[in-house]
Order: sequence, then C-alpha cells, then structure tokens
Amino acid sequence: MRKIIYIVLLFTQVFWAQDAFEKGNELYQKGNYEQAASVYQNILDSGHESAEVYFNLGNCFYKLRQTAPAIYNFEKALQLEPNDCEILNNLGFAQKMTIDHIEEVPKLGFSKLFSDSTSLFHYDTWAWLSVVFAFMALLGFSGYYFSNTTTLKRVFFSGMLFSLLFVILSVFAGFFEKNRLEKESPAIVFAEEIIVKSEPNASAPDAFTLHEGTKVYALETVGNYKKIQLLNQKEGWIVKSAIKELK
Repeated sequence: MRKIIYIVLLFTQVFWAQDAFEKGNELYQKGNYEQAASVYQNILDSGHESAEVYFNLGNCFYKLRQTAPAIYNFEKALQLEPNDCEILNNLGFAQKMTIDHIEEVPKLGFSKLFSDSTSLFHYDTWAWLSVVFAFMALLGFSGYYFSNTTTLKRVFFSGMLFSLLFVILSVFAGFFEKNRLEKESPAIVFAEEIIVKSEPNASAPDAFTLHEGTKVYALETVGNYKKIQLLNQKEGWIVKSAIKELK
C-alpha cells in the first residue's frame, strides 16, 4: 500500500511540474516575466530540475535585465545540455550585458582535446550511455552464445567487444567530467560591484574589482571569504555572499 502511495505522489508531482511549466510559458508569452520567473523557480525548488526550466528562467531574467541571474540559469541549463545551440546563443547575449570582459587563457595540446571530448555531454548523460552500451554488449553476448555459424559468432563477438570498450570509455569520461566540474567549482558574481582582496580579510590590499554576471572559479574557503580564479588565471579573495556557485 505504501509503494502505491509513493507512486501516486510521484505521478502527481510530475503532472504538477508539467502544469506549472506550461503556466510559466503562458505568463512569459504575455510578457509577465516576473510572475513567470516565480513559477519556474518554484518548479526548481520542488526538485524538478531540467535544462528547459533553467533556460526559460534565464530568459525571464534576461528580459528583466537582471544580468547575474540570467547568466547563472543559462549556465545551469548548459550543464545539463552542454551542446544546446539555443542555450549557448542566449548565454552569449546575456554575457554581453556584463561590464567585465575577461579573456580566457586557452588550453593547449592533449589536455584541451581530452577536456573538450569529455565535456561533450553532462556526466549523467555519460552514465546513461554506459548503460546503453552495456545493454548492447549483453545483446552481443547473447547473439554470440546462440549463433550457429562461425561468421555470426565473429560478428556478435566483435560487437560485444566494441560495446564493452565504449562502456569503459563512457564510465571513464563520466567520472572525469564529474570530477572536473567539482574541481573547477564555477560560480557567478551576483554583487553589482565587489572589490576582490589579495588576502581573506577586509583590511587586505585590493586586488581588482568585479561586477555582476562575471564567471569565476571558487578554489577554497577561509572564514567568510572564497578564493577565486578568473578565466585569465588572476586570483583573489571575495566575500562568499557575493557569488553563487553553479552546483
């Protein structure tokens, strides 16, 4: 009986989220961006996370000219759908509203090639791909076991080996991508303007100034400060409340 109740509650939440998503879309189409943003945020707060909801929420904040929330939500959408051209396009528009224009230090050689390859998909997608390839390997083994001819056995055996190889590659890529995201800890500056310090205290010399919407990487925490690194490798300490991490 308890399992049935859980299933009913699950389906109820799914239908509620879908209804709320459509309501948010209607409000957005009517130009009620603040109300639409509130609806989308409620969906996320209820635990129903998706690239579509983050993307639409980012669009609402973009229309409201709220740079940091717009970029933050586009980045969250991009984490779930790394190759979505529409998300990338709208993120680019939002980034044009920022004051700070920081050139990223390019990665070179094998490190760049490997990082670009694993970042093609979110680590959850890599996990699903490994499941798919594992299923294909199982089919290959079944075909090999029940085949009556040498030719078919070779075909199914080769397919099984290739599938197992892709299982290993998918699992490895997924773990690497997850560790990369956790290690980089990207964050968005939400303070309209904030002075970054050279040390984690208020009396330390000023290092540089940042403005809302700028993307940084959180490295470590000391008291009320976060050590951050910019895309150009510059580092400094910022008050924790001035940024929002993309976790």
